[in-house]
Amino acid sequence: MERTLHLLKDIVDNAPLPIGVYAGRELRIVIANQAMVKTWGKGSGVIGKTYFEVVPEIEKQRIFDEALKAYDSGNAFHAVDKRVDLVHDGTEKTFYFNYCFIPLFDAQGQVYGLMNTGMDVTDLHLAREKAQSSSEQLRMAVEASGLGTYEIDLINGNIATSGNFKAIWNIEGPITNEKIISRLHPDDIAVREQAHREAEHTGLISYQARIVEEHQPVRWTKINGKIIKDQNGSAVKITGIIEDIGRQKALEQQLREEAQKSNQELRRSNEELLHFANLVSHDLKEPLRKIKTFISRIISESSGGLSEKQQWYLQKMDHTAQRMHNVIEGILAYSGADKKTQPVEWVDLNEVMRDIKTDLELVIQEKGAVLIASELPEIQGSSILLQQLFYNLVHNALKFSRAEVPPRITISSELIDENGAKGVRICIEDNGIGLDEAFTERIFTAFERLHSKDQFEGSGLGLSICRKIVQRHGGTINASGQKDKGSVFTLQLPLRQQSDSL
Repeated sequence: MERTLHLLKDIVDNAPLPIGVYAGRELRIVIANQAMVKTWGKGSGVIGKTYFEVVPEIEKQRIFDEALKAYDSGNAFHAVDKRVDLVHDGTEKTFYFNYCFIPLFDAQGQVYGLMNTGMDVTDLHLAREKAQSSSEQLRMAVEASGLGTYEIDLINGNIATSGNFKAIWNIEGPITNEKIISRLHPDDIAVREQAHREAEHTGLISYQARIVEEHQPVRWTKINGKIIKDQNGSAVKITGIIEDIGRQKALEQQLREEAQKSNQELRRSNEELLHFANLVSHDLKEPLRKIKTFISRIISESSGGLSEKQQWYLQKMDHTAQRMHNVIEGILAYSGADKKTQPVEWVDLNEVMRDIKTDLELVIQEKGAVLIASELPEIQGSSILLQQLFYNLVHNALKFSRAEVPPRITISSELIDENGAKGVRICIEDNGIGLDEAFTERIFTAFERLHSKDQFEGSGLGLSICRKIVQRHGGTINASGQKDKGSVFTLQLPLRQQSDSL
């Protein structure tokens, strides 16, 4: 018997759950294992004291009343997830316990004490509270967003919903697959079935479908879901959301209509531009043709009566007329009137610069300008457009020169290699009026003028045409400079083009 009692005491002392035995109605502690002593937090000297003496703080929590009721009635008392405030190290802390008071009876059936057991479920309680809070926040977010959620049990076919699911489908009572399918547009039933077949491989469901109701407009929805599998890899559940995307679809339709209208207007505008370009081409090229014809007649009919200087003037006039003809052709081609006339060919930029020097010879002489060009490479592109590009840039540098300082224009280049793409960087630097850094992008805008026509003539198209020509060749152009200290135009152009035409 003594051995049995010793064994029972060892079991109680080493049990992981708090266990205490209290004798008499004063609930004097006769047994308290280490787990219970640790729970009380009052040290090990508790045997012989009353329950009230060890944990007086629980009197206000009516726990003593529960214990005495169990003692007096002989009926066990059980509490589940009950809050208990205990004082540990002088500080009151909150715990949650599953505990009970079990009456102990003597041989005559009289209660002589209580056994108190407990389990600390504080962590579980806090985790449950956190989960409930998160679930409530998610529910509120779903309802506020207008979404509906659903969960399909693939074992028994039950469907649980929340949020705006029923409102979106306009279904009363229990939700079934049959009710959902009956609401779908006939053309979208196959879409739903296809999405579910694909989900067997991907695990994800995603499709858009229309809900059709009698005397109601068609409602567009978007359904997303995920298949949940058990540990054996078998599909057991589908969870997902449904969203009413009617506004989105209406906006898409509006944008399509606006885009179609814009495209029609753009086509009409292009046709008008093409018509205008053809008129300009005829009105400008015909006078040029006559000028060249008359120059040719003067030379042929002079019979050597012209001086050497007069002949030089006529040659210059003929060359300038031809250059003007080429410029017209280039601008017309660039504007889109005839893009097929722009084949890609190898262009010697040194030869381009020599032609430009000849074209601008009179301006260079009048201003006493110095034009210094380093050796430039050959690149692929449109010879007409590249001629126009560099002509505009050099002419721009001459035009925006300072009156008291002769123009000095320096053209330098270096070969570059960016991620295997070979190209050339060309810098055109001048000592003219310069530009404010704030306007380095504005100057490339069509018809943008930073100075009045009284100061500097021009249409405001030159640099915008330059940027379009560079972009058409797959390159970039940027400007920098300081007011009254000149400007620098930096171009990057590929050496080779990716197609045979621009």
